[in-house]
Amino acid sequence: MTPRVDPCRRRLLQAGVALGAAVLLPPAAAQTPLLTRPVPSTGIRLPLVGLGTNRFRFGDDAWLARLGETLAAFIRFGGQVVDTAPAYGDSEAVIGSLMAADALRERLFLATKVGREGAREGRKSLADSYVALRTPRLDLVQLHNLRGVSTVLPVLREQKAAGHIGHIGITSSSYRQYAEMEAIMRRERLDFIQVDYAVGNRGAGARLLPLAAERGMAVLVNLPFGRGAQFRAVGERPLPDWAAEIDCSSWAQVFLKYVVSHPAVTCAIPGSTQAAHVADNLGAARGRLPDTALRQEIARYFDAITDS
Repeated sequence: MTPRVDPCRRRLLQAGVALGAAVLLPPAAAQTPLLTRPVPSTGIRLPLVGLGTNRFRFGDDAWLARLGETLAAFIRFGGQVVDTAPAYGDSEAVIGSLMAADALRERLFLATKVGREGAREGRKSLADSYVALRTPRLDLVQLHNLRGVSTVLPVLREQKAAGHIGHIGITSSSYRQYAEMEAIMRRERLDFIQVDYAVGNRGAGARLLPLAAERGMAVLVNLPFGRGAQFRAVGERPLPDWAAEIDCSSWAQVFLKYVVSHPAVTCAIPGSTQAAHVADNLGAARGRLPDTALRQEIARYFDAITDS
């Protein structure tokens, strides 16, 4: 009997995506290890920059090839943390197919979410994620936008005790949920939180990030570019002289180094569907990071731009 090849994988191969070959060709930059931080609850060390996959969707051959090249570049340059969610449409299924095409699962720290209120619905959502991602174990499962804390969090704890989940957490990307998030963090034992934080959106830095450090919770940062607003703000401006002091060659690296230099942040997860952007983003996890004084200068510089 001829082995069955799933449609997504067949289209990837037809499009000429050779993920394995790409991974085996380490560029010179990849010879420098990425900076890492430990997850407080387990000690696992993760690179400071990961990959958000909200835009990983099925499409034509050229689009699938582009996604394959993006994931290959991410791994080739040392990336590990990939964050997805059922709410991201096809993202889980696309990632599952990409990983299966070249046996990439063990090279990634795979994070997804559950966005359901009821225990039964949450259990079904989690089961669907295992199937879509083609894995019996997830490194991190998070309650999406704080949904199901009283009902689904016990399910995640049960799955963690059984060895199917490595870490559990909660997510938000809105300041409107910060008070609720803080209350949950104070009463629950969690491995991770995920929250929006950027040089142009520093609200989470006031209470949530210090609380995460106090409570021994790792932090994933979503929207580190402020939904693109920060790139629009700087426009065509050249990098300031101080960018060289922290080994930055792009504004993306400046924005990411501001985020990951916060001592409570474990990993920033900028979204990308382009290999070149992934390589650039991962450059922020190499070289020097800004100290407290330079972080303040970066914030002042950005505030002056946006206030002008």
